[in-house]
Amino acid sequence: MARKLKKVFEGKEKEYYDALMHARDVVTRQMQYHAEDALDCSNADKRGVTTHMADVSSDNSRHEMELRMLTEEGNVLQLIEDALQRLNDGEYGLCQDCGEPISEGRLKIRPYAVFCVKCKSRHEQM
Repeated sequence: MARKLKKVFEGKEKEYYDALMHARDVVTRQMQYHAEDALDCSNADKRGVTTHMADVSSDNSRHEMELRMLTEEGNVLQLIEDALQRLNDGEYGLCQDCGEPISEGRLKIRPYAVFCVKCKSRHEQM
């Protein structure tokens, strides 16, 4: 069970918290958009709008793409929630592999990063 987050973050922690909350808002909005779009795709056949085979195939591809996007965004949302918990626990900004600090630049670009650049590069090569 996830522990509750601190009510108040200050200084650098507040900056990290704000960046994570902004990222969470963006991802949540994207998920809502893709969920609505996926539902529109699945309802097109039921309304009788799509009648040509090529249109059916196109609608199916679009529906699958929207569902993939939802899955990827759900994964990012979980990374954000995990980062918020690490921030609360005082473990935010440390590489999950080597334990070294993750650079400020990397955290600005991806506030939910779990690896430093060196370890992330190593993981991508595997």
